[in-house]
Amino acid sequence: MAFTAADVKALREKTGVGMMDCKKALTEADGDMDKAIDVLREKGLAASAKKAGRIAAEGIVYAYTDTDKKVSVLVEVNSETDFVAKNEKFVNYVAAVAKTIADSNPADVDALLATPLAGDTRTVQENLQDMVLSIGENMKIRRFERVEGITVDYIHGGGTVGVLVVFDTDDATAAKDAFKVMGKDVAMQVAAMNPSYLDEASVPADVLEHEKGIMKAQLAEDPKMANKPEQVLAKIVDGKIGKFFKENCLLDQAFVKDGDMSVAKYVASVAKDLGADIKVVRFIRYAKGEGLEKREDNFAEEVAGMMK
Repeated sequence: MAFTAADVKALREKTGVGMMDCKKALTEADGDMDKAIDVLREKGLAASAKKAGRIAAEGIVYAYTDTDKKVSVLVEVNSETDFVAKNEKFVNYVAAVAKTIADSNPADVDALLATPLAGDTRTVQENLQDMVLSIGENMKIRRFERVEGITVDYIHGGGTVGVLVVFDTDDATAAKDAFKVMGKDVAMQVAAMNPSYLDEASVPADVLEHEKGIMKAQLAEDPKMANKPEQVLAKIVDGKIGKFFKENCLLDQAFVKDGDMSVAKYVASVAKDLGADIKVVRFIRYAKGEGLEKREDNFAEEVAGMMK
């Protein structure tokens, strides 16, 4: 019985086993899905199949930088519980995954899973399966970003939030302590204030129009604004848009360590002191489990289930 790439993908989704092992199992089972699952179970590879359906919204965000190659990585790997996220074996695995991304530059998570893990002959997926089997929780590599160039990273709360800030400057400037302090400050700003955009130019036109529409509607509902001329209302909207920029754009935000200056002015002041050109190019911010459904344990139900 023949099988397709879609069958391989379906088997992987059902079992949580790597693509190559699924392909081998389907070949051995002559394309029969149920037999292929049995093949994987017999080999001990599908022992994590039930775990694969459980919610993994804990875990850690991890940052890695290869200073020689000027390559940085931010990766999120999820587990079911915060307890596992503190497990040394789990953290070491995530560190190896980050190094794999830096060294191999995979296109996406699927490509990463099929890549040999750094320092190992077996793939990232095969090592992940070992982790699931030994620790007993579902785990997933959710996302990653690989950046080439000069960056500064910051990890907050043991991996609850991770930030990479990309700078445009020269190597000599990047090596100076004052730059490193400034870079860390900017990364911490991103972690704490969670800006949506880098600067005003980064805000999409449709987002601006949407915000202006809301502001105009608010003014229309305000009795005090009923008799105001259009020019006055337009200026009020412009003022509100300015406030929107200051709240949502990193470089326009008030610097958390000195509210009298913006982040842009802080970076400019450090650049002036160093006699260098420094530009913030972009930032990446991952918050652990953001957008994922959180697992809610009911202890009584769990105990009852174990007694059955």
